[in-house]
Amino acid sequence: MLPEDIQLLNILRIAVDILLVTFVIYKLIMIIRGTRAVQLLKGIIVILAVWFLSGYLGLHTLRWIMSQAVIYGLLAIIIIFQPELRRALEQLGRGKFISRSSSIDDEEMEKTIDEIVKASIYMGKRRIGALMSIERETGMNDYIETGISVKGKLTSELLINIFIPNTPLHDGAVIIKNQQIMAAGCYLPLSEDPFISKELGTRHRAALGISEVTDCITVAVSEETGSISVTKNGEIHRDLDEEALKEILMQELVTAMKANSTSLWQWGGKKNG
Repeated sequence: MLPEDIQLLNILRIAVDILLVTFVIYKLIMIIRGTRAVQLLKGIIVILAVWFLSGYLGLHTLRWIMSQAVIYGLLAIIIIFQPELRRALEQLGRGKFISRSSSIDDEEMEKTIDEIVKASIYMGKRRIGALMSIERETGMNDYIETGISVKGKLTSELLINIFIPNTPLHDGAVIIKNQQIMAAGCYLPLSEDPFISKELGTRHRAALGISEVTDCITVAVSEETGSISVTKNGEIHRDLDEEALKEILMQELVTAMKANSTSLWQWGGKKNG
């Protein structure tokens, strides 16, 4: 084999190696994208940056502390990222690691919003309590696992049937993802904000609580008054009519998501409380 052929073969080998590593890194980013692991990853990057700068500036004590954090942090990373690692292995076993990410277009999302609004208005008029969380960027698998798996196509009729009083699934929350009702009867964390109005019950505290730890949009229908509320980013919008409810959902699930989709990795912080 000629030297030129060997050199070309080495270049191709290096190019393939770089492409494969790039692909693996990209898929790992897509797996943790939109989960709480992103915030943890930011913290790891800060620690590494401080470790590097402390060595460059000759801050030996700080560098030793950061070195210990890096050494023992490897075990912590495995524990902290356990859900993401498990999901990656499951996707690999199911042959989904190289599948393309699915997205919902505006028309499909508008249909989803119409179904949610229709169900909310129906239940509000009849004072049927309801709690519906719509997943956005932050994954909600931990909360989905606390409920009963449904994985049914989202329709207003199915939502209404789930929340009919004295049925097995009417307590707890419904979690919606990609036009599907993923689970019903889910447990959501209660907000610990001491300044919440005393008029709000457990259902609304749960709606606020989940909005403080994820970026989901949650619709709550009061069983006592029939009023409809929406929570997002630790804020609550109360006493919404049909038009106002649809406007908020369109703004948050269509307009805002379209703006966010322009970047691969959302590094901006979320407002909590």
